[in-house]
Amino acid sequence: MDVFVIGQAIHPPAARIADKRLEELVFDTAHAALADAGVRRTQIDHVTIAGSDELDGRSISSMLLAAPAGAQLRDEMKCTDSGLTGLCVEAMRLESGIFELGLLVSWCKPSTAPVEDVMRMRCEPFYTRPIGLNMTITDGFFAQAVGAEYGFDEFGADEAVQDSYRRAAQNPRGMRHTVPGVAAIATSPYVAAPLRQAHQAPMTDGAVAMVVASGAWLKRNSRARPLARVTGLGWRSEGYDLGRDRLAGLASFRGAIADSLDRAGLKDCSALDLIELDSQTGFHDLAYRAALGERTPEAISPSGGAFAQNPYFCTGLVNAAEAVLQLSDQAGPVQVAGARRAMAHGSHGFAQQGNVAVVLERA
Repeated sequence: MDVFVIGQAIHPPAARIADKRLEELVFDTAHAALADAGVRRTQIDHVTIAGSDELDGRSISSMLLAAPAGAQLRDEMKCTDSGLTGLCVEAMRLESGIFELGLLVSWCKPSTAPVEDVMRMRCEPFYTRPIGLNMTITDGFFAQAVGAEYGFDEFGADEAVQDSYRRAAQNPRGMRHTVPGVAAIATSPYVAAPLRQAHQAPMTDGAVAMVVASGAWLKRNSRARPLARVTGLGWRSEGYDLGRDRLAGLASFRGAIADSLDRAGLKDCSALDLIELDSQTGFHDLAYRAALGERTPEAISPSGGAFAQNPYFCTGLVNAAEAVLQLSDQAGPVQVAGARRAMAHGSHGFAQQGNVAVVLERA
């Protein structure tokens, strides 16, 4: 693929960003990404936004957020699956040859529109109505299924969570939560057995933006500095069924990873120097690692992933931004020495129903 990230910005996260309207959060992040790329908004020929009406707490939220995202008088397209899906859409727009320089912006403020309330509403129209499902309950089903399939229990999840917090504590772009002791994790209340409250990555408010250019644009603008090249994309989705085969099979995760590697011309994950996983719980982290098998990169989620910051809808795109920082030697204390290839992973839907993977390499 002839697609390059030339600038980006990650808004400082917080449990609640109370001093900015959502429009201001989006504007500030988009503006910072343009400044990082050294380009003006007038040079952008299109904008891709990734956001959720429900999580924004308003209908057709792009009517209010497209302009702050930089899309006034520009071709604009909205992706509603996830922030990392937005990067796939953006890359394909550039690969079409119609566009050459784009701005991708994604955001989420769970403090304004609680994710659990949204997910409970999404369950209502379906056959799951009598169960009273929400995201936590489906993650509990997932934890039970993958634990039985791969042979780990909640004590393994306790240690996985603590390890994630240790890595996250070193990341200057994260929340730098205090690293909890295993006992504190193991005695936190159950939310959907075997899933405990401390097994879940805390939600945060946040936003991320990227300036993405085609190879043709870079040739005409030799002063621009590409940070990373997008080389492979993959995404898969599964049905709503919450049976053991769907939950423990991890088919969409495996498929998205395999597709992105194939399109990047790589045999398996051992060709990568790092992978940033979207692990929303300790059980997710263990399950993803088990599904990857033995041929994995040495560095897995060096940023701390969702335990560093977790603006739920765009956490996958934050993972991509962290990967870009690694490939441009700007990751700071969590830098993986000599990183040349990286993968960003994002998931969405009930119990990792949808998965996205993007392979990037040093420009």
